[in-house]
Amino acid sequence: MNDTLVMKFGGTSVGSVTAIQKVVGIAQDAKSEWRNVAIIVSAMSGVTDKLLKGAKTAAAGNETVAEQIAFELKDKHFMVLEELAPNATKAREAVETLLQEFVSLCHAIRVLGEASPRALDAISSLGERMSAPLVAAVLNEAGIPASAVDTRRVLVTDAVYQFASPDMDATRQQAKQIIVPLFDASQIPVITGFIGASQEGVVTTLGRGGSDFSGAIFGVVLDAQEIWIWTDVSGVMSTDPRIEPLARTIPEVTYKEISELAFYGAKVLHPKTIRPALEHGITLWVKNTFAPESASTRIIEDGNGQKGHIRAVTAIRGQCMITVEGRGMLGVPGIAARLFTAVARSKTSIVMISQASSEQSICFVVPLAARQIVTSALEEEFRHELDRRDIDRISASDDCAIVTVVGAGMRSTPGIAGKVFSAIGAESVNVVAIAQGSSECSISLVVDAPETDTAIQAIHKLIVN
Repeated sequence: MNDTLVMKFGGTSVGSVTAIQKVVGIAQDAKSEWRNVAIIVSAMSGVTDKLLKGAKTAAAGNETVAEQIAFELKDKHFMVLEELAPNATKAREAVETLLQEFVSLCHAIRVLGEASPRALDAISSLGERMSAPLVAAVLNEAGIPASAVDTRRVLVTDAVYQFASPDMDATRQQAKQIIVPLFDASQIPVITGFIGASQEGVVTTLGRGGSDFSGAIFGVVLDAQEIWIWTDVSGVMSTDPRIEPLARTIPEVTYKEISELAFYGAKVLHPKTIRPALEHGITLWVKNTFAPESASTRIIEDGNGQKGHIRAVTAIRGQCMITVEGRGMLGVPGIAARLFTAVARSKTSIVMISQASSEQSICFVVPLAARQIVTSALEEEFRHELDRRDIDRISASDDCAIVTVVGAGMRSTPGIAGKVFSAIGAESVNVVAIAQGSSECSISLVVDAPETDTAIQAIHKLIVN
């Protein structure tokens, strides 16, 4: 029998009666093959968004919305309990208590007129804190001994609210005291994902990819042999199957490949999730809750993947390309530094950069919503250069998308870029800008928004042919 397995279930995997029934079956099968099984759960799908909506409207002076949301969330959780664990009195009490806390927090936010990062962490943590007792109750009802574990007692973090980082040594010590005894009692700990607490005991959250990150953290501190991330798709796909029906599961992807896919919009794990597992030699899988026997993806170390092949194509939409151009930029030191400093002051993240070899133009891509604030910041920064015509113009495109082709070692493989451009050229897709990552495993193309799907479909043919 294998020793320790950590499984993480996302929001859709615990989002309905049918989904949680699948979780029970998966847990039952895992328990028959592994001595110790730990489960990390997200909030039920849609719950965190509703909680944050309540906080936002409370900050704007409206408490009624939060009260309505509390009623809706109570109904959502109670419906699952009524169907799958009708005798779970403690789980019902936990849900009611947490929703009362939600309403109280929203009242405080309304009085203050703002929602601080610390308050938002407290509110966004409530979804997982309701989900864990619910799933544990359902497992117990099915005859699988389980106990809910609130990670505020276990996962020790710094005090950077909304983007906390774990203290792995302190977390390991807490896990030994709280989780390992559950293993010894042949129980499945059902652990809240996404949340932890500072050394002072104040609730924190781990930010983007938080529940997946929790899976990796507990995989490490519990010395797991494997981590299984359960989602609503069959592993990492070669592209979005809603765009291209011939999309297929990639059996293995490297850390660099999945990092590029995550950054450029693919529905995959955040790189922060993967690193702790790989550094400790833990096998990591991405599986489909709704089709457990279907294909899955294994995440492997860099250098072990297929070289020189296109593995996947993805897109990040809703983008805008900003171009700064002028003959007076040629050979002038510091233009790029000033440009990026001005963008940073606007608190905007740059997604992609491309520069002409003549140094007469620089273009970069930012979210479409930031178009006005970024162009205004640049016009202010370069107002003298614009007056002198050293810079001819600062322009912003209409809605566009970045289409990214991913595959290990593509840069050192002749002909890959040529195939990509030939494929999209055959479909009359106009490429506005190009960039290739220093990681050697991605090529990014900017295209007009209406041509995004056509570009993805054209490139994907290179994968399946």
